[in-house]
Amino acid sequence: MLFSLDPESTFALALAASLDVPLAPREDRTFEDGEHKLRPLVDPLGRDVYIIDSLYGESRSSPHDKLCRLLMFIATLRDHGAARVTAVVPYLAYARKDRQTKPFDPVTLRYVAQLFEAVGTSQLFVLEAHNVAAFQNAFRCPTVHLEAHRAFDQVVTGLVADGALAVASPDPGGVKRAQLWRESLEKSLMRPVGFAMIDKRRSAGVVSSDNLVAGEVDSMTVLLLDDLIASGDTMKRAALALQQAGARAVVACAAHGLFVNAAAEALACDSIAEIIVTDSVPPFRLPAAGSARSKLRVVSAAPLFAQAIAASHEAWSC
Repeated sequence: MLFSLDPESTFALALAASLDVPLAPREDRTFEDGEHKLRPLVDPLGRDVYIIDSLYGESRSSPHDKLCRLLMFIATLRDHGAARVTAVVPYLAYARKDRQTKPFDPVTLRYVAQLFEAVGTSQLFVLEAHNVAAFQNAFRCPTVHLEAHRAFDQVVTGLVADGALAVASPDPGGVKRAQLWRESLEKSLMRPVGFAMIDKRRSAGVVSSDNLVAGEVDSMTVLLLDDLIASGDTMKRAALALQQAGARAVVACAAHGLFVNAAAEALACDSIAEIIVTDSVPPFRLPAAGSARSKLRVVSAAPLFAQAIAASHEAWSC
């Protein structure tokens, strides 16, 4: 049984089509004071239920609004006898705050995990968590972490042809993510793929860097991989550094395109040849007319989730 809490989600429709399963009907009433009532319109008793909700903020709902509604709907389904309830959350809000970096800091990812567990979530599927180890350690219920580079592979193969290629991380924290993609590409392309990392430091929201590039990128097409693009400043800084180091072209790749604040201006930078993101977050914040939007390509992560859900349901059914 498959539910979507966003009736306009193209991701949910694509996932339902990939699974060949219809989206189950549910009632969503909004009261005058802004409270919500969500209930399934089909009986979940004994069923294996999956709820799709990507927790990005938008004009209609904040991340905490969406999180609250998702948690309440999970609890409702468990109250009415669902055998298993899986949260399918392509973009997981609050995942970036996974450790204490200042005195009295919260560890918000762990608190979110405790909320999911408290309402009886059986398992959680996410796409490209900010820090995979922190994500997996935060949850006591089973989790499935999907890597965005698997969605990018087909597009990238057409982009790079036979030219020299490297994968780069825009900061030290993303090194493992970039290395996994480099290893995967070497196997699929059957040729060497380079690796690079750009120095970056952040304190109190301010990013600083000396544009230091570790790795060889001269005359290469560089796939610059991150978990998300927010303001675009990290990608711009990294692309400029790679260009100065001799890169032929830089393709900015990220699982989640949030595109907040002045992202359109940052990503319009000539050092970024193309931008590739998944459909975990629709690119509604990027102006339709503009350099950044003209460079944008959105690939669907729905097939990745469909494979994972089908495998999970088959194992549960057996």
